[in-house]
Amino acid sequence: MSFVKTLATLAIGFAAARGYTKYRDAGGMPAVKDAVKKAGEPGGLVDQWGQQAEKLGVPGGAKTVREMYDRFGGAAEATEAGLGGLIASMTGAATAGGKMMGDMMEAVSGATPASALHEANAKLMIRAMIMAAKADGEIDAAERQKIMDHLTDASEEEIAFVEAALDAPVDVPALAQETGEAMREQIYATSLMAITVDTPAEQAYLAQLGNALGLAPEARAKVHASMGKPAPSA
Repeated sequence: MSFVKTLATLAIGFAAARGYTKYRDAGGMPAVKDAVKKAGEPGGLVDQWGQQAEKLGVPGGAKTVREMYDRFGGAAEATEAGLGGLIASMTGAATAGGKMMGDMMEAVSGATPASALHEANAKLMIRAMIMAAKADGEIDAAERQKIMDHLTDASEEEIAFVEAALDAPVDVPALAQETGEAMREQIYATSLMAITVDTPAEQAYLAQLGNALGLAPEARAKVHASMGKPAPSA
């Protein structure tokens, strides 16, 4: 695969692993079907993937991701049609979504291997996503297994990297130190994508990360607004 594609698939894996309770509380099956249907709407999942592609420097950026979604559009209907039971349907939707997202990333990148810069940035984003998810200490064994189950196409190197990141302690200063200026906003956005910002621990983590990255309050607020997440604490 590649670390770029692993990043895309891992994002869906986190959604499956962390989302069941929120999925139930948010309205269950109808809410999942509605989210699948709205993936291509303005501000939906496709636009979020496009933003990731822009930040990673994928050729064509958001425009190409949109074109690829239109080409793979049938996957959304297939996902909805396949939703059968509660947990099973949530996992099935996430798996289909992860495959579609990974396929789009691979198609957008073309036949040539991802550049070293893209791969390095994807590794940073994977670590940022995992650290954010661990901010409140709630990645248990079952969640971890669900996350790893989505990486069926990943190489041994990629799986080992993700497992090491899951085992590593949360180290915001180290992550910030390794993040170049051009990636600071994206690392913050990737962390924000992995959490719902509904606990003091998550809010404190984002505040610490934003400070370590040197992001101005205005920049943080812009990221939160673009992703439809609660505004950062003052």
